[in-house]
Amino acid sequence: MLTIGDLAKATGANISTIRHYERVGLLSPPQRTDGNQRRYHEDDMARLSFITRSRDLGLSMDAIRDMLQLASHNPDSGADADRIIGAQLATIRTKIRRLKKLQIELERLSEVATGNEGSRCRVLDALSDDDLPALSG
Repeated sequence: MLTIGDLAKATGANISTIRHYERVGLLSPPQRTDGNQRRYHEDDMARLSFITRSRDLGLSMDAIRDMLQLASHNPDSGADADRIIGAQLATIRTKIRRLKKLQIELERLSEVATGNEGSRCRVLDALSDDDLPALSG
C-alpha cells in the first residue's frame, strides 16, 4: 500500500492533482487507515500513470474518462480508442497551424521593430494596422 506522497513521487503527479482526480472520479476513492490517511494499491499507481500520460498528450478529462472506460470494460475496442486519439491529433494539428501563423507574424513584427530607436514605435503601428490578417482559424 502506498501513501499519497509515495504515489505522487512514483508517478510525478502533485498531491493536489491526485485529490482532484479522486473528486472528479478518474481515480477511485482510496482505502483509509484508522487515522484517515489515504492508502493506494499498485493498480491505482498504474491508473494514475495512464491518466498522467494521457494529460501529457493533451487529452481532455472527458476523453481520458472514455479511454479508462474502454480499458476497463472493452479493452479490445481499438476503433473507439483510435477515434479519441484521432480527434486529439486533429486538435494538435490545428494548434500547430495557428502557432505557425503566429510565428510568422511575430517574426514580421520583430523585423519591423529593427532600427526603431528614437522614432515612433513601428511595432505598435503594425499591431494597430487594420489590414493585418487574423491569426485565429
